Amino acid sequence: MIEMTIARIAEIVGGELADITPEQAAATRVTGTVEFDSRAVGSGGLFLALPGARSDGHDFAASAVAAGAVAVLAARPVGVPAIVVRPEPGATDSGSGALEYDTDGSGAAVLAALGRLAAAVAAELVAGGLTIIGVTGSSGKTSTKDLLAAVLAPLGEVIAPPGSFNNELGHPWTVLRATTDIDFLILEMSARHRGNIAALAAIAPPSIAVVLNVGTAHLGEFGSREAIAKTKAELPQAVGPSGVVVLNADDTAVAAMAEETTARVVRVSRSPGADVWAGPVTLDALARPRFTLHTAHAQADIELAVHGDHQVSNALCAAAVALECGATLPQVASALSAAGPVSRRRMQVSTRGDGVTIINDAYNANPDSMRAGLKALAWMARESAGEGGGKRRSWAVLGEMAELGDDAISEHDAIGRFAVRLDVSRLLVVGSGRTMNAMHHGAVMEGSWGSESTMVADADAALALLQDELQPGDVVLVKASNSVGLGALAETLVAGPVGDAAV
Repeated sequence: MIEMTIARIAEIVGGELADITPEQAAATRVTGTVEFDSRAVGSGGLFLALPGARSDGHDFAASAVAAGAVAVLAARPVGVPAIVVRPEPGATDSGSGALEYDTDGSGAAVLAALGRLAAAVAAELVAGGLTIIGVTGSSGKTSTKDLLAAVLAPLGEVIAPPGSFNNELGHPWTVLRATTDIDFLILEMSARHRGNIAALAAIAPPSIAVVLNVGTAHLGEFGSREAIAKTKAELPQAVGPSGVVVLNADDTAVAAMAEETTARVVRVSRSPGADVWAGPVTLDALARPRFTLHTAHAQADIELAVHGDHQVSNALCAAAVALECGATLPQVASALSAAGPVSRRRMQVSTRGDGVTIINDAYNANPDSMRAGLKALAWMARESAGEGGGKRRSWAVLGEMAELGDDAISEHDAIGRFAVRLDVSRLLVVGSGRTMNAMHHGAVMEGSWGSESTMVADADAALALLQDELQPGDVVLVKASNSVGLGALAETLVAGPVGDAAV
């Protein structure tokens, strides 16, 4: 964060000083980072006291100050220097999921103050030349954010959120990582309800916005794909006439958002006719795309180092942004070709010493991303068999797709059937209940499958079965919504037997 006195921060957030005099607050500056984990606080930092699953951040205020924080942003006095923002009666989480454990409005008060602080910092940095880029979509946000960071790095200093810091906590927290040395700030924006993206964009208004797709993630929350599209459109609506909106024209709902913005629109596509488009796409044995990137006046060959055909659209959007920011086409091609997976548990491909390949895509799942992962699995099993030909045995280890509402049963059934149509060798359905029964039943009813589809109660049972039945050369996809917890299972599989190294 840019340096700022405690007194100035209190003024911005509308807070009261506690356990610090006005004179001390005017003389003491926050010179470090803003943190909500007391273990991450360093010298000169500001600590956020937020409620959590097992504890309240207010209880760790003293330890945060002992670790170097100069003040705490809190909802009540905590016995150490603090800026106190009082909860409003009836205040609750805005619905984006950052305050699951806020029972008394204290977390909502602190997060609202955090947003005001981030907005003030963003405005000052934009006045100094910072470019803010916002990314949204039902799937692919984090992968695209990582590709954006790679293609913008040759042009200047970049800040991007780690993992999926894309809600009312992670978004302003990322904004406050920026300093006067930063040229580009990349922000990933998610939503569970109408208005979430508009609220995030108001904190740090982007001059460039990217909309990837409109799918069925959070369908249970929104009720329809049309409602999801309206929410995603809040991002291009937030960009002013001098800005740029990059739209994936291959998604009709996204293409229609050209009518929702006063900004200049740049369209990307896998077909000719767009401003930035990809020539014929081929995949190597590990499902890494290769294509020719075309603009109006030039073209360049791209060999992506990330996995899955769906990464082509992500790469096109990243390329379009970089070109708008002044990159040359050779710079974009070089950066995209060198950009491997960054964020954990998103199409991370590892091959053990015994030849077993694990695709760890367990961070999250919705019907669209599940199909993309299964396609990559089927391709790798078919195309990476080696000189012996044939096909490697494939495993789809799948858990529940959350937040699908009334469509949960039919969507899980469809995924089970889709795995059969792709000729996946083994489907391992992890979990119980109606949705996972539907996935298993769909697979069994689709074709001649019987024992090829197996249900197990949990990740431990899945691991035991896999350790017993995996054979050298098998390919394994592990995918589910993050709440299922299959990421640790995938990482255990990657480690393999004792003494077996992954590459």
